[in-house]
Amino acid sequence: PAPRTRRKLLGRLSLPERNFVAEALRTETVGGVLLLVAAVTALIWANTAGGAYESVRGFHLGPGSLGLDLSVQHWAADGLLAVFFFVAGIELKRELVAGDLRDPRAAALPVVAALCGMAVPALVYVLTNTLGGGSTNGWAVPTATDIAFALAVLAVIGTSLPSALRAFLLTLAVVDDLFAILIIAVFFTSDLNFAALGGAFLGLAVFWVLLRKGVRGWYVYVPLGVIIWGLMYNSGIHATIAGVAMGLMLRCHRRDESEPHSPGERVEHLVRPLSAGLAVPLFALFSAGVSVSGGALGDVFTQPETLGVVLGLVVGKAVGIFGGTWLAARFTKAELNEDLAWADVFAVASLAGIGFTVSLLIGELAFTGDPRLTDEIKAAVLTGSLIAAVLSGILLKIRNAKYRGLWEDEERDEDLDGIPDVYELHKPEYHLRMAAIHEKKAAEHRRLAEVAGGESEDGNGPA
Repeated sequence: PAPRTRRKLLGRLSLPERNFVAEALRTETVGGVLLLVAAVTALIWANTAGGAYESVRGFHLGPGSLGLDLSVQHWAADGLLAVFFFVAGIELKRELVAGDLRDPRAAALPVVAALCGMAVPALVYVLTNTLGGGSTNGWAVPTATDIAFALAVLAVIGTSLPSALRAFLLTLAVVDDLFAILIIAVFFTSDLNFAALGGAFLGLAVFWVLLRKGVRGWYVYVPLGVIIWGLMYNSGIHATIAGVAMGLMLRCHRRDESEPHSPGERVEHLVRPLSAGLAVPLFALFSAGVSVSGGALGDVFTQPETLGVVLGLVVGKAVGIFGGTWLAARFTKAELNEDLAWADVFAVASLAGIGFTVSLLIGELAFTGDPRLTDEIKAAVLTGSLIAAVLSGILLKIRNAKYRGLWEDEERDEDLDGIPDVYELHKPEYHLRMAAIHEKKAAEHRRLAEVAGGESEDGNGPA
């Protein structure tokens, strides 16, 4: 029998998957730049007009009779982030039914890498605080990855990261979001209001039935989604869980060839810009504003809680994801793509140490009763994310020439048919088209040579 070929680790994506990843990451990159702008604006605002910043984000609005008289900061964290988690739910569903996670062998790599990338930072945090006598309540803070912020860093440093590594980073973030949601639901749920929880589940059931019946129209689903969100908020479970639950219910596969896009793909295409361009930046604007001074920055590296967050993001994430990827490759006998090196995997693992959005949210939930420590944890998240961004930027910049070559090979389309050449090398018709193109170019070169070597019409020298 013929020997079995070893499965490629971080190999070339299929063309549909590549196109989907490119479109998704394009939106996230723009959102990431807006996120950076919002975070910097929040820091400047909080440190130049702190009183005004606190007044705005502490301003309450909403119907108190429905239990929704919330501050602007809470509306951003509980309301706008529900949109972010709704998109995360759709992404997860698509990965499970049409993406890398549908194949158990292919799913093993990002799942193991993401789990190790959450477990190791949590262990680093717990160990730091156990030895330093700090609070272990914040163990979950350094476990999250912010894909938008990470892609913004890629946009700023200008690296042409190959699509396989970008897809790996995106899938990591999707799995990471799933476990972050589970952490929030299990460990940060207050006393349950079973009446409201029952109402939320009833609303989700209606949402599911309407989807299965093929009912269409935003005027049906948006009001229903708001009701489900409000009931979930009042139930004591974090309201973002409503967003991911509704996202997971959308159908993300096409019924037949006559359906160009599944409902999940259509909705994600519409909502992702709202999430990346508005919801997440506004959350950052009203959550990232902490007072920064020399003393405060010094405290980040001296207090066990804040030091644990920084070490968890910078060291724990890189070691956990790299180690998990290596273990997955070792025990599934997968072979790393020959165009890449393990140094590339470590650079992407370091990039995943940017844990901005969800880390800030978990920091608020973990230390709700201590505003001072909450602000210090936020400062630690900002510091750790910045260090991870700089470190990964340096590592990726070193290999940028190699990445640019791989990217150009992926993008090359000499026959101008809209499909990169690397996806057509096995097709006879592609080679026939290329032969015709080369013959046409050769004929044009011969014609120009004849014209250049011939006589002008008036006989006074070369034409």
